[in-house]
Amino acid sequence: MLATPALSAQGDEAPLPSKPGKPINTGDVLSGELNAMKVRDVKNAGKRIATYQITSEPRRLPPPSGLCNLETGPETFQLVPSGDAQAAQLKTFVGKEISIKVDEVACASDPGQMSEAVVTKWSIIKKQ
Repeated sequence: MLATPALSAQGDEAPLPSKPGKPINTGDVLSGELNAMKVRDVKNAGKRIATYQITSEPRRLPPPSGLCNLETGPETFQLVPSGDAQAAQLKTFVGKEISIKVDEVACASDPGQMSEAVVTKWSIIKKQ
């Protein structure tokens, strides 16, 4: 007969208390790894479009958005390019750590958005 040790359901680590992230306001910097995804555009007959997303630490958005119905605030931020030039610029940074200056951000609300928050106006900050 073999004896195996009983496994505990909780493990050795206690869960970290979840607290809201620090606020992000217009002009603040958001840093994280840039990911690219292909999604179907619900407004354009289901055409596949490239979508870019930064995964970062949890952040609180300015009112009225606040925490986007999340306990700690959004951690994924979809970047909306303002044109082909911005989209091409993002494409070169996929899989890399980038920093952007946020000019306009809101909670995701449209079907097909893959992030918890959407940054509609932004600019890439060049590393020195």
